[in-house]
Amino acid sequence: MLQIGPTMVSAGQKLVHHQARIDLLQLEQSRLAAELAAGEEWDRDGFNSPYDWIRVNCHLPGHLAGNYLSVGAHVAELSQSVQAVLQGEIGFAHLAVMARTAEAVGKRFDESQLLALAKEHSAGKFHYKCLHYRHSLDAKAYAAEESEQVENRRLHLSTVQDGSLLINGVLDPAGGAAVRTALEPLARKSGEHDDRVLDQRYADALVELASGGKPANLQVTASVETLKGLAGAAGAEMEFSLPISSTAVQRMACDCSVTRVLLSQESVTIDVGRSKRGDLGRGAQGAGSARWSLPVAGLRTAGVMV
Repeated sequence: MLQIGPTMVSAGQKLVHHQARIDLLQLEQSRLAAELAAGEEWDRDGFNSPYDWIRVNCHLPGHLAGNYLSVGAHVAELSQSVQAVLQGEIGFAHLAVMARTAEAVGKRFDESQLLALAKEHSAGKFHYKCLHYRHSLDAKAYAAEESEQVENRRLHLSTVQDGSLLINGVLDPAGGAAVRTALEPLARKSGEHDDRVLDQRYADALVELASGGKPANLQVTASVETLKGLAGAAGAEMEFSLPISSTAVQRMACDCSVTRVLLSQESVTIDVGRSKRGDLGRGAQGAGSARWSLPVAGLRTAGVMV
C-alpha cells in the first residue's frame, strides 16, 4: 500500500501563519483599547491615561500601546484596511501607520488613496509613503512638525565611575541624516580580519570623525615615573577623563607629535621643548628619547600631542 507521509511545514510558513493570527489578536486589542479609553477603568485604577494603563498592565513598549489606541480610535475610518488585515493582505503594522496618518491629517484623510500602497509595500516603506502623503496635504503643518523636532534636539554627555563616556541624545531627521552620512563611510569593515560588531564600528567612526581622521589635540599630564611605567607611579591626567595608564599614554604618543612641557609641583611651566614625532613608547622603555626620562625630582611632564 502506498503511504504518503505528513506534509512538512517549514519554519518560515509557520512564522507567516502565526503572524497572521497575531495581527488578528492585535486588531481585537485595538478594539478593546478603544473601549478602555472610553470608560473609567484606567482612571479608577489610578493611572494618568489609558496609554499608561495599557503599557503597564499589558507589559508593552510605549509605541505598541499607542498603536492600539490609535487604531481603536480610527477604526471606523479604516473599514477597507481592517478588511485587508482580516484577509491577510496587509498586517497590523500597516493598519497602525494608516491610523496615525488619519490622526495627523484629520478630515482630509482618504483611505482609498493609501490602501493600494499598503498592499504594495512593507510597513516601513508604507510609513515613508504616508509621510509624502501628509506633506502633499499640508506642507505647512509638516514643516511645523519638523521645527518642533529641531527644538527637541538634545545631546547629553556624562562620565561614569570607570571613566567611560555615556552619550545619549535625540536629533531631528535632518541632523540625524547628516550624522549618519558622515559616520557610515567610516563605519565600514576594513576587511575580512575586521571582527568589530556594527556598534563598535560606529563608536570608532565617531572618534575618527571628531578627530578629523588625525590624532586629537590632547594634553596629558604625567610624572616621569608614570611615563617610564615604573611600579607605584600614579596614573596620567587628561582633560574630560579619569586618570589613564602609562600604557595608554605611550600608545597615544606613538602616533602623535609630542611637545615636552616641564611643570613644577605648583603647575608652573619651567621648560618647553620642540614638537617631535612621538617616540614616547620607546623612550619609556629606556631605548629612546631622553626627553621622556629626565631624572628631575619634583617635576611633572605635560605632553601636548598635536
